[in-house]
Amino acid sequence: MKVLHINCNYLGSALHQAMIEKLDSLGIENTVFVPVYSGTEAVITPNNHVVVSDCFRKRDRLLFDYKQKKIIVAIEKRYDVSRFDLIHAYTLFTDGNAARVLAGKYGVPFLAAVRNTDVNIFFKKMIHLRRRGLLTMKNASRIFFLSRAYRNQVLERYVPASWRADLQDRCRLIPNGIDDFWIKNRYWSRPVESIEKRIGEKKLRLVYAGGIDKNKNIPLTCAAAEILRKNGWSVEFDVIGSVRDIAEYAKIAGSPHCHYHEACSKESLIEFYRSADIFVMASHTESFGLVYAEAMSQGLPVIYTRGQGFDGQFEDGLIGCSVSGASADEMAQKIRTICRNYRTLSSSCVQCAEKFQWDRIADEYHQIYRTVAENRLSHR
Repeated sequence: MKVLHINCNYLGSALHQAMIEKLDSLGIENTVFVPVYSGTEAVITPNNHVVVSDCFRKRDRLLFDYKQKKIIVAIEKRYDVSRFDLIHAYTLFTDGNAARVLAGKYGVPFLAAVRNTDVNIFFKKMIHLRRRGLLTMKNASRIFFLSRAYRNQVLERYVPASWRADLQDRCRLIPNGIDDFWIKNRYWSRPVESIEKRIGEKKLRLVYAGGIDKNKNIPLTCAAAEILRKNGWSVEFDVIGSVRDIAEYAKIAGSPHCHYHEACSKESLIEFYRSADIFVMASHTESFGLVYAEAMSQGLPVIYTRGQGFDGQFEDGLIGCSVSGASADEMAQKIRTICRNYRTLSSSCVQCAEKFQWDRIADEYHQIYRTVAENRLSHR
């Protein structure tokens, strides 16, 4: 089976490379096309099956159709699209629109994912392009969402009522996977008794890992910690990551109980997780949030944003709690709720981290690929 992957975000995270490697191991012949503008920074080094194409300029992003034409032409110059069994687009608008045009031209089925940018930028703010996104969904053989929250949001807010049943039948909820390192090193022996003793003494250590910017909403956690301290708690908060916004960093640097640490390797990060009690990230918007799943693998209950990418992965209260991204009081309350149920939540986290194993996720994609490809053959 030959699959063309169109993924404008491939260079920005190692997670996509991990997925392709797992699909390779299942016997799929994967070709990845990465449309970018010149100067795009890469987190990973592409392999022989990955083509990075500087096919548009940064300013072209302001002209959707012009940018799309450049992407489509670049793909057609590089490949005979008709030789692929299907196309997998990793975003609905940038990748998915190109996939839809190519699929219609060459008779190849395509699958499209809906991510944070699609929901919170294109659908929400670019009203003139909504119809384009809906057309891509209507023509896709399958539509992938990382979470139930985003699926429901798109179907209820933007999809015409007469289309919903049909589109929902083709929607699939598949999360991102985490590095095998976290699965292999799950923390089954977290010292829950000593943690419960400290909690009984109102001592608590929170942790956050990720970029330091306005979207991550870190000051809200600082405010929640301050509420707890006013109620007799001793709360320390470790913040680990790269500073992307100096103003946001300044907001947290002034707190004597907030301890900043530079971004570090996963081998160092795991030690932060193992010495903490609760992972907290109340981002304003979030496609998924791999760090939640990584923290869970270490037995850390998690606080996540209601209505964003991680919400709906599990029933609220099973591995942690959802919160509003605007209420420090609610966050402080949910932290206390986790403390009252710490042993059960911590155990559930380690067990539930299995959901994010790449082997399981790649196999699910593989099964979907086969079904779509077989349907194509049966209709010829």
